[in-house]
Amino acid sequence: MILHADLDSFYASVEQRDQPGLRGRPVAVGGGVVLAASYEAKAYGVRSAMGGRQARELCPQLIVVPPRFEQYVEASKAVFAIFEDTTPLVEGISIDEAFLDVGGLGAVSGTPVEIAVRLRQRVREDVGLAITVGVARTKFLAKVASQVAKPDGLRYVPPGQELAFLHPLPIERLWGVGRVTAAKLHDRGIHTIGEIAALAPKSLSAMIGPGSGRHLFALAHNQDPRSVVVGRRRRSIGGQRALGTRRRHSAEEIDATLVSLVDRICRRMRKARRVCRTVVLRMRFEDFTRATRSHTVLRATWETEAILAVARGLLESVAPLVRDQGLTLIGVSLTNLDDADNQQLELPFAAKATSRLDPTLDGIRERFGTDAVQRAVLLHRSPDMVIPQLPD
Repeated sequence: MILHADLDSFYASVEQRDQPGLRGRPVAVGGGVVLAASYEAKAYGVRSAMGGRQARELCPQLIVVPPRFEQYVEASKAVFAIFEDTTPLVEGISIDEAFLDVGGLGAVSGTPVEIAVRLRQRVREDVGLAITVGVARTKFLAKVASQVAKPDGLRYVPPGQELAFLHPLPIERLWGVGRVTAAKLHDRGIHTIGEIAALAPKSLSAMIGPGSGRHLFALAHNQDPRSVVVGRRRRSIGGQRALGTRRRHSAEEIDATLVSLVDRICRRMRKARRVCRTVVLRMRFEDFTRATRSHTVLRATWETEAILAVARGLLESVAPLVRDQGLTLIGVSLTNLDDADNQQLELPFAAKATSRLDPTLDGIRERFGTDAVQRAVLLHRSPDMVIPQLPD
């Protein structure tokens, strides 16, 4: 049996935990863009990735607080310590959710439901947060069960009753069904998972493609052979920065944000002794459309400026879109990762680049903090400009 444990509205819940005056009130974490919303805010339609102005229009009494990522990391570590004290088989999915294999603990810890009840109680008492748990025989169904049980709930799907639980649910509960796939299926009168399960595999593949058809048909019959994987190395390292919607950002400001992102991600990669070959740039525009660009280099690297040069080239390739539509979020991911010890690290220009950029940024960062890197790049490029929303 597998548990899917998922903290409820994690960032917002941490803020409500630490500030009693926010409890029971609509809270959004973020500024120009909502990073997380409490369930009180969600009741008004406020959602993650929504613009701050739209969120306030939906909920005039919304309380907006700045993110405190160090506190979120500390809370996550405390919760994962409880996970690992529950079972050695823990697969972290993100900062606020994980799969736990509890199938072999019956003799010492009780039934899966009893384990889930104790886990929820410990997280609430020891960390002060609400967590929802789904219990089922497959990872897919455990996650669906936790989604159905939110917020602050527990849902157990007994063996033999999986399809009775699964088939009445809407097709959007299936992994891989986004807006486009859902629209195709809705156009054909298909709205529930049970209706997908009743289709012939060839018919489903004809509607949405062979790969997606096979995938959804298997999930509709609760066919998910994946086990909980412990200690799996990350396949990518990345980060993103919301720019907000209050005003258009200059090319210099966007470039400074990109430098800060790449600098932070590359430091994480070097600390993990990893190197990458592929740089992925993700963008969101004012009309909420998105664009993704990527480039793969010939030789793996962990050098900041080598990767920054690729990221800048990708950003330049969409410069007309940025000028016309305005950028509200920028993200960078480094993929095709490998162990640094297995690679010859230098790109042809990497050694020279490192001697020029990294020591300077390292010195600024050590003395003034990560945000100062962004400020330094802005001042270097435009010494006379006024820099808003950055620390002195």
